[in-house]
Amino acid sequence: MTDKNLTPDIDPAAIDDEKSADKAVKKLREAVRYHNYRYYVLDDPVISDSQYDELFENLKILEDKYDLATDDSPTRKVGGEPREELGTVSHPLPMQSLKAVYDEKGVRDFAATCVKELGHNEVEYVVEPKYDGLSIEIIYEEGLLTTAATRGDGTTGEEVTANVRTIRSVPLSLLEDQGESVPSRLVVRGEIYMRLDEFNRLNRDRLVNNEQPFANPRNAAAGSVRQLDPGITEKRPLHLFLYVIAQCEGRDFTTHWEMLQALPRWGLPVNSKMQVLTRDIEEVLGYHQKLSTTRDDLNYEIDGVVIKVNDLSEQQKLGTRQRDPRWALAFKFPPRSSTTVVKDIQANVGRTGTLTPVALLEPVKIGGVEVSRASLHNMNLIEEKDIRIGDTVLVERAGDVIPYVVKSIKDRRDGSEKKFTMPDHCPSCGGDIMVSQDKKNSRCTNMNCPAQLKERIQHFASTRALDIDGLGDKRAAQLVEKDMVKWLPDLFRLGKEDFLKLPGYADKSAENLADALRQSRKTSLDRFIYALGILHVGEHMAGVLASKYQDLDQLMEADKEELQNIPEIGPEVAGAIVTFFSEEHNRKALEEMKNSGLELENPLFRGQGERPLEGLKFVFTGSLKKWTREEAKKTVESQGGRATSSVSRETDDVVVGPGAGSKLEQARKLNVKVLSEDEFQELLEMKKD
Repeated sequence: MTDKNLTPDIDPAAIDDEKSADKAVKKLREAVRYHNYRYYVLDDPVISDSQYDELFENLKILEDKYDLATDDSPTRKVGGEPREELGTVSHPLPMQSLKAVYDEKGVRDFAATCVKELGHNEVEYVVEPKYDGLSIEIIYEEGLLTTAATRGDGTTGEEVTANVRTIRSVPLSLLEDQGESVPSRLVVRGEIYMRLDEFNRLNRDRLVNNEQPFANPRNAAAGSVRQLDPGITEKRPLHLFLYVIAQCEGRDFTTHWEMLQALPRWGLPVNSKMQVLTRDIEEVLGYHQKLSTTRDDLNYEIDGVVIKVNDLSEQQKLGTRQRDPRWALAFKFPPRSSTTVVKDIQANVGRTGTLTPVALLEPVKIGGVEVSRASLHNMNLIEEKDIRIGDTVLVERAGDVIPYVVKSIKDRRDGSEKKFTMPDHCPSCGGDIMVSQDKKNSRCTNMNCPAQLKERIQHFASTRALDIDGLGDKRAAQLVEKDMVKWLPDLFRLGKEDFLKLPGYADKSAENLADALRQSRKTSLDRFIYALGILHVGEHMAGVLASKYQDLDQLMEADKEELQNIPEIGPEVAGAIVTFFSEEHNRKALEEMKNSGLELENPLFRGQGERPLEGLKFVFTGSLKKWTREEAKKTVESQGGRATSSVSRETDDVVVGPGAGSKLEQARKLNVKVLSEDEFQELLEMKKD
């Protein structure tokens, strides 16, 4: 995710038309996908659980209200994409997430829904701590551990069997349950965690060895399980709590509690603080209150309580939503907080060039973890909260993970406090800084900035950009770390002999990468524009620019007014383009690439008055026979039109193939014109004439 507000400030109640809703939904989806990636894939979240829950809930409200849900929406899936290098496993049943609430009203509403839909006056619940670790699924066949996988995207997880086998609390074979045979197949799910005392000891050892300490026990556990080398996992102090049986062949259960009681008899660990409660929801609330006040006595991190309907037939009757079961709920604890002093504020340059102000704090213990830094996100937030160097501030470990400055305590000011200003030039490379009008985004515009070079190379080489096969994340990082690429033009100078000097390259792999780099010098203008990573310029906008400008030189000389005359380009996008091409470092880099043999063809350019689909919006759905989706999109865009993924009142035509579903229904509902592939082909030929 590049250069956007990490938590879009969108109030569903303030949106009253479909066009605004569609725009808001796109922003929220992009933010939620990014935070899924940070949390599930990188194990490095950048917002609190409560902030994420609010984003997710706002997205769901708007999708439901305006019928904007799509199959690829984050509301239809769980977690992030699994890392391919670990290998993947399909879950026998989806690993769903849990709906989260932060107040008693949410719990009472949940209980009222259960009572109403089940037709009972009373419902029995099982309650348990909500662990802050890594979700895991373990499969036993004929009593032997055969497979272990992370949650991944809820449908497919990362295969971590070898790593999980090294965890001492995970039995490799099941015990006989009171003389009964073990299930022929048992699928269990739980949480891998790290004890607090062991986590602190691990971090002390890492500091002694000049290694980066882990941010928190969850990150330590997740990072330890997702290692490519099981030997590393084996050295980490990991533990397991199981909380559900997903499948069990050869044994029937009537309640969730009965399942939990069976697990220890097979040698599988569960938490002793789980309870089955009577039918009074007040007991559930009391359990939450008690655990909230005693959580510091635990030697592991928890961030709330999980409430589940006990009767399995009642669970089945209540059913599930797309992403979470309707028979379970997470009741989160309030965030932890403390006060401390802002010693300084510095601007850090991220991998995408975004400058993030960071508060350097007087170290303070919050929830048992020492906090000395907290992100201030952007200049807008600093000004809005009036946070100054020298201020006493309230800091939360929101969601028990991310340090967050809630507010400054102005009553404690003595007049020595200083206002912070964002630097005019990048602290890493000295390049120009571009600040958005709302001051929510500040970015270094130098595409060769050392702080963002690895990320730039990865984007430059990606499939939809220059498609340099073999130049993935690890090899991009290797080239930068070995000083072989100090700016993007260096890529075009590398050859086979250069790669053979690096570890991990054989003769064939070195030759293949060298060939891929040579071939990438000849590409289309729209792909190259996209590869440059200009702020606000994605694939579609790159195509718009290529259709209007015959070559790169023309685009580089375009001014803001000229760009704004192009449909779809507003002042913010025009400003970003002009700023990028005005940056001296960027112009030098582009000149060097031309000198290294860069050749750009431009099949999208048709000159003025030769764009027959100008201004028309198309949606493609179903199984197309004559085109791939990408080919259809390029065909439309090459003639001035636009291919979008969702149907709205602004859509002109929906092109359908066999298997068309919800998008076809939406088109009919909105009275949008529907075309077959043949009719679309006829439209193209007619427009050309």
